[in-house]
Amino acid sequence: MHNRQCDGKLYDENGNIISEIKNGNGIAKEFEFDFFNRKKIFLKFEGEYLNGKKNGFGKEYDEDDKINFEGEYLNDKKWNGKAKEYLKNKIIFDGNYINGKRNGNFKEYLRHISDYKLKFEGEMFNDKKWNGKGYDPNNNVVYEIKEGKGYVKEYYYDGNLIFEGEYLNGEKNGKGKEYHSSGELNFEGEYLNDKKNGKGKEYYENGKLKFEGEYLNDKRWNGKGQEYYYDGELIFEGEILNGERWNGKGKGYNYNNELIFEGKYLNGKKESL
Repeated sequence: MHNRQCDGKLYDENGNIISEIKNGNGIAKEFEFDFFNRKKIFLKFEGEYLNGKKNGFGKEYDEDDKINFEGEYLNDKKWNGKAKEYLKNKIIFDGNYINGKRNGNFKEYLRHISDYKLKFEGEMFNDKKWNGKGYDPNNNVVYEIKEGKGYVKEYYYDGNLIFEGEYLNGEKNGKGKEYHSSGELNFEGEYLNDKKNGKGKEYYENGKLKFEGEYLNDKRWNGKGQEYYYDGELIFEGEILNGERWNGKGKGYNYNNELIFEGKYLNGKKESL
């Protein structure tokens, strides 16, 4: 729960006024409270109010008292105008918002424990990267997007790839690949509107195939598919529905690749053919 300032004054432990609201206008601070133990947990927000709503400049904080946002508000909505976002006090976004979405010129940063590096610089349109250049951790330009289209490469801080693939309309559309933090291939397949859609394959970090089949809205196993053990032996082959295996005909195998079931599944339960 939290305490939202309406009219009144807020004091610190020494009796000093730290925020004041009159007729819904002024500077306010909001805190997360533990009402059961009657104690303040952390500062949640501080900034300007107009007519009882956040209007003007403000800052938000996480439970560790680290800033995670600073920028302009309009009618309780953040991100109208210039804004910065942080993760554990390290900046990860510097740009502009219109009606709650990122729009216009911006810089995006790849955060590390000790510092941060430029990840992308350019222009956004309704929360989507639209025009600009992407960088690797060594500050080399590795891809360019024009009008939401291009071949994108994104990296972990150590230089290993996270993702590479086709962008259209500012999102993942077309073929792409994802990688484990170790650098090994994690997924390869088709994307639609920033989500896995269509045929795809997943891999363990040892390079063995984990799953092969169809995806729908980031969920694997819509249609026919095969799933594998860590050493590459088959676990299951059959029909999947809504992200759950074994809705329809299927076969199950033990770790020795011996067939242990062949039949029909309905709502996760075995039925005889």
